[in-house]
Amino acid sequence: MCIIEHKSPSTSMSAKAIPGAAQIPPSSDVEDNQTVRKGARFWLILLAICVSLFLSALEYTAVSTALPTIVHDLQGNDFVWVASAYALASTALLPMTGGLAQIFGRRPTMLGSQALFALGSALCGAAQNMRWLIAARTIQGAGGGGILAIASIIISDLVPLKERATYNGIIGFVWAIACSLGPVIGGSLTERGQWRWLFYLNLPIGGFAAALVVLFLRLKTPPGSVREKLGRMDWIGNALIIASSTSCVLGLTWGGIRYPWTSSHVLAPLMTGIIGIVVFLVYEAIFPREPIIPFTLVSNCTSLSGYIQTFIAPVQSLAAIYFIPIYFQACRDASPIRSGVEMFGYGLTVGPFLILTGISISITKRYRVQLWLAWVLVMVGMGLCSTVSADSPLAHAIGYWVLPGIGTGIIYAGTYFPVLAPLPVSENAHALAFFAFCRSFAGVWGVTIGTAVLQTQLTHKLPREFVDQFPDGVEIAYSIVPVIPTLPEPFRTQHRSS
Repeated sequence: MCIIEHKSPSTSMSAKAIPGAAQIPPSSDVEDNQTVRKGARFWLILLAICVSLFLSALEYTAVSTALPTIVHDLQGNDFVWVASAYALASTALLPMTGGLAQIFGRRPTMLGSQALFALGSALCGAAQNMRWLIAARTIQGAGGGGILAIASIIISDLVPLKERATYNGIIGFVWAIACSLGPVIGGSLTERGQWRWLFYLNLPIGGFAAALVVLFLRLKTPPGSVREKLGRMDWIGNALIIASSTSCVLGLTWGGIRYPWTSSHVLAPLMTGIIGIVVFLVYEAIFPREPIIPFTLVSNCTSLSGYIQTFIAPVQSLAAIYFIPIYFQACRDASPIRSGVEMFGYGLTVGPFLILTGISISITKRYRVQLWLAWVLVMVGMGLCSTVSADSPLAHAIGYWVLPGIGTGIIYAGTYFPVLAPLPVSENAHALAFFAFCRSFAGVWGVTIGTAVLQTQLTHKLPREFVDQFPDGVEIAYSIVPVIPTLPEPFRTQHRSS
């Protein structure tokens, strides 16, 4: 078992950094984090952060139950990009937010991110076709990524290092609750033919959060010229990781659907993306003065394992969040709201076990056993879930997801500690920033890989005479999920069984 212990127990570092930005000097109107008084203004600021993050997470997951109906109503395809555009834009902006916060200050950056999120939400609600919706989701994701990054910076400004894990736990719990409620809320609105309000509701609630930021978030803009701060940002590293991840997503999205997996249209972007990521890692280790990924963060096995686990966990969890509702709607004739309720076996176990894990680690000062248990639960649970078919008992379809839900909650809370334990306190800001980046970047892969598997399996398992009705590919077939109960036999049974 591993005991939590930071190396170099120096005083808490007040300079903050996130990927792609120089270390941000203290910008709080409180000079020493250790003396921050947590009065009414502090809690209202925390409320604003939690409300903003709640909306961002809710939007990310609520679309999962509404997506088949949205695709059907807009008569479009490329449904994978409704999710991937949000995740990709969120990840792309995250490394840039530290530089923006350093140049313009915390409050303007948070308000700018909230404004982007609100603009994207309004455009999503007004979308008349899939291209419009995907473009709007990109804007929305850029705002959501900015909110995620600036929230971590603000918490670091206002909370001393020894208490930061507690407040990260609060934020993680808010995120988990939003992810659990999202599919139900999305399903409820969709079932009433009001899926556009899934996006419109962000406007008044987001406006409330923005008002709290305007009134109570009073942090000074760090000193220094704009030119100097822009010059210290790792523009090449940001460009490399954004271009590489986008290239990989394109290859995964097209593979087996638009083009064969062995075609140049798929292999070229995949190989380009993978090579680009390798070049990015080499570049980060050698050239930048302020790298996105300082090599010291991954120079020990413990931190490296923490980052790998941080990346893998969202890949499987977000794929589950997006595709469990599709199973219930397509295979069990569930309504959108019922599909959200029936995935509670997964959604409602993540949040409580996230908190319980934090408590257990605080008491025992150990985290390795909890993580071992978590991965066993995830692997066993996912293995059991793979045996579920259209004719499986409902208790199995719901209950099997409890195991991966418990494991995911433990992993989301536990990987924070192997990342930080071997590192000196002076690396905490960089380490937590890269931690957030890994989690966000993994979301792109989780949704994209899940969609690629779904599309490929539809191609192979749906009856040929049925697939031939969709000359544009099985992306169109996805849009008939809401009307499967009305299909004539044998198509209805064949589609459910596939």
